[in-house]
Amino acid sequence: MGAKAKSAGYRLRAYDTVGSTTTEAIAAGAAGDPGGIWFVATDQTAGRGRRGRVWQHTPGNLAATLLIVPDADPAVVATLGFVAGVAIGTALHSILPAGTVKVGLDAADGLDGTSRVALKWPNDVLADGAKLVGIGLEATRRDDGRHAVAIGIGVNIVAAPADLAYPATSLAQLGANRSAADLFEVLSDAWVDAFGLWNDGRGIGAVLQRWRASAAGIGAPVAVNQNGEILRGIFETIDDAGRLIIRTDDDHRVAITAGDVHFGATASARS
Repeated sequence: MGAKAKSAGYRLRAYDTVGSTTTEAIAAGAAGDPGGIWFVATDQTAGRGRRGRVWQHTPGNLAATLLIVPDADPAVVATLGFVAGVAIGTALHSILPAGTVKVGLDAADGLDGTSRVALKWPNDVLADGAKLVGIGLEATRRDDGRHAVAIGIGVNIVAAPADLAYPATSLAQLGANRSAADLFEVLSDAWVDAFGLWNDGRGIGAVLQRWRASAAGIGAPVAVNQNGEILRGIFETIDDAGRLIIRTDDDHRVAITAGDVHFGATASARS
């Protein structure tokens, strides 16, 4: 864990092998842990992805979950995925050698057309259009009324999962020879800054501004699958509540709170 994270009081629980770092975090939250603890595993045998899906883990990839217990309403808690996206983008910017993968999330940097990394709504990070990072949030209401939030982060370091319905990549495939431990150290520090910016939800506008600057697909055709119903249109923006705003073919603006997002040929196809 990074020096800044340690100084901020974050703790670390590391495993050689575990079923799921997210399961461990949820259990700790239910048992009354005050939060501010990372769960990291070398090998994860039952990883949990977004919306209850299985996350395929290869030893050498990063499997990490952060447990926090913020003072915020449930709707605001849901925006923590954007905080995690900003943190992981900043970490990638810090760790990757110049010219390998440019990330425009550094506050002094800004995004330009040479960037190979982009943030995909709601909780993915893409590199060259392929999935590099998955982020998942699970929140549980405690007896004291606060929510224990497990923020799971999976990064393809040495290999990307095979046989997926979408393209995926890894840092190794991108030409970056860095370890999961290297990335976690800078990620834990980047989280401190991004979470401080979020400020129990009061700073979500600033977080979303940084997230939008590196968003994949703004201004392009998009298709959103919501439980089998497909909505197509142009991806206009992310609003101040973190919702995906689509301009449909009949010129209606629709706010999306959840769904699977597709760009490119899938977004443009018509049945």
